[in-house]
Amino acid sequence: MRDKEILLITKGHPFKRDAFFQLFDSLAGVRWTHVEQPAAQAFFDPKLAAPYDAFVLYDMPGIRIRQGGPPDFLEPPAGFERHIEELLEQGFGLVFLHHAIAAWPAWEEYAEIVGGRFLYLPSELRGTKRQDSGYRHNVTHDVHVVADHPVTRGVPPTFTITDELYLYEVFEADVVPLLRSSHTFEQANFYSAAKVVREGKMFSNEGWSHPRGSDFIGWVKHHRNSPIVYLQCGDDPQAYDNPHYRTLVKNAIDWVSSAEARDWARRRNKGD
Repeated sequence: MRDKEILLITKGHPFKRDAFFQLFDSLAGVRWTHVEQPAAQAFFDPKLAAPYDAFVLYDMPGIRIRQGGPPDFLEPPAGFERHIEELLEQGFGLVFLHHAIAAWPAWEEYAEIVGGRFLYLPSELRGTKRQDSGYRHNVTHDVHVVADHPVTRGVPPTFTITDELYLYEVFEADVVPLLRSSHTFEQANFYSAAKVVREGKMFSNEGWSHPRGSDFIGWVKHHRNSPIVYLQCGDDPQAYDNPHYRTLVKNAIDWVSSAEARDWARRRNKGD
């Protein structure tokens, strides 16, 4: 069996590059090519995507952070939107990791593709006003596998990881949950994202009110004919080095690039 060829897409959020790339070097049967945003947008042209089995997105485009004021939210280029729609019709597999769920805040469909959104500012989502999301670094928590699925094969029913967690928006009815966290997803356990980008205040939830959130931290879904995986884990080397996280990433790549996953997504898209 030949190695899987993936395009690994980054930029828009800081990360420990050497440790992150070493994670992908460790994945047997996976060959990766790295490209940063915005250059990565060109590869969503189906002709340029054709050599790859899947894309892995660890990026956060569409947000321009400004000093002393709220960030700018940028619309995606029209050509990029068209090309990703074409890929999704073809059934091209996508794996989204960690902060990729915060990308393209001005593009409504992006949240539908991923299955939720991390909100840097209070915003409207699916026609309802939502509070900005929360974050918390270095949380040691138990991850519970809640589905027997190719993405979770070889992962123990429960494992421990130290990682950043999000109090974010999850479209629970539209995803198939794979992983749930033992952490309590309520405002007292998180800090406001808006406090950081608007006021420069890290680790603050003063005056911030957020409803209890979802404990889903990994799922599969379809969008059009494409199989999608989102894994909320993956902030820093503590997570990258976790063997169970590595297994999940490898399994996610294998699954979204398989005929089985494409068939599953097409059936769901048809309502079967």
